[in-house]
Amino acid sequence: MPPKDPINWMLSDAIETLARAERLQQQFLNLRPLAGSREPSWEPPIDVLETEREVLIFIALPGVNPDEVEAEIDQGVLVVSGHRVLPPELRNARILRLELPQGRFERRIKLPLGRYTISRFATNGCIGLRLAKSS
Repeated sequence: MPPKDPINWMLSDAIETLARAERLQQQFLNLRPLAGSREPSWEPPIDVLETEREVLIFIALPGVNPDEVEAEIDQGVLVVSGHRVLPPELRNARILRLELPQGRFERRIKLPLGRYTISRFATNGCIGLRLAKSS
């Protein structure tokens, strides 16, 4: 097999990197109004795990108070929403770099069939939602 052409390899790698960046931007910074809302929102990344007794959801929302995150189940879909904003003491600061999304967020997560009781907690920069299974 002949060695890879370095120019084609670099071009292919660059195109793949741009495509990955586009997918990430669409996933996390999808600033479009969601159903029933006129305000643009973004989707935070999540992890969803299930045990015999509960579904655990970890949402990457550093600096957001868990008590200010809305979580409700609507027809088998968990809807998590809220706002991530700069603390008041930093609102007049000169921004040197701002990579964490601000503003309204909303994430919809299809749940396994069942009934759940929701509780919230904060852990390592994430908001945790514990959905205890009930019969």
